[in-house]
Amino acid sequence: MIYLDSNYDIIMRAGLSNSNSVTTPLDTCGKTSSKTGKPYLNPTQYRSLAAALQYLTFTRPDISYAVQQVCLHMHDPKDIHMLALKRIVRYLIGTPTLGLHIHKSKMPSLVAFTDADWGGCPDTRRSTSGYCVYYGDNLISWSSKRQATLC
Repeated sequence: MIYLDSNYDIIMRAGLSNSNSVTTPLDTCGKTSSKTGKPYLNPTQYRSLAAALQYLTFTRPDISYAVQQVCLHMHDPKDIHMLALKRIVRYLIGTPTLGLHIHKSKMPSLVAFTDADWGGCPDTRRSTSGYCVYYGDNLISWSSKRQATLC
């Protein structure tokens, strides 16, 4: 299988070059809490891989939400957070050709989508919201953000 250089580097650094791929970057069963699991023994490796994935989201918006979820735990990663991070890397193995592709659009219209998970964080009950904007078939802007709480 042919990988883009950045994908290949992350896959190798995670030690997953011989792993099977998964079809989704995030487990669909639920969110990970900061209070669950044992401390991960190599937090420097976790932070390094999470940062590399964060950089990759510039051209891979399909992993943005999953990467945001693992980055929430960079200060105190647990073993379950590393499993979530490795799942994202395993998703990259199966999707080497995905990414942003900008081309001439046949229907030049501006379309936006937005969504929120309404109190989805199991620790703080804060919401995560996001949006994406398309010009024709081209994704031109997107964001995912944890919302501030009101006192």
